[in-house]
Amino acid sequence: MAKIRITNLRLRAIIGTNGWERKTRQEVVINISFNYDAARAAAGDDLSSAVDYKTMTKNIIREVKASKFLLLEKLAHHILKIVTANPAVRGAVVRVDKPGALRFADSVSVEMTQ
Repeated sequence: MAKIRITNLRLRAIIGTNGWERKTRQEVVINISFNYDAARAAAGDDLSSAVDYKTMTKNIIREVKASKFLLLEKLAHHILKIVTANPAVRGAVVRVDKPGALRFADSVSVEMTQ
């Protein structure tokens, strides 16, 4: 089993419930890890046997940029669905941080697992 990590993917999204948050894109920081059986990929050194995390990341970028969710929970769940749509993925963790969401805190985050 292999664990793939996508670390600190920084995107901008409409996220939040305040009026200004519905108009202004804010930074979100996304961390993803997922497991898959990489035996065939490791033996054959062939992308068709691996989980194509570049394409997965492009899909996530497109979806996050287009999203207009109120809650971090919904955004994290949406990203988790994209990651786990690949049938080779055997489990995933998605964490979405919203820097500056609270005064005196670096970030607020939501982590979801499947």
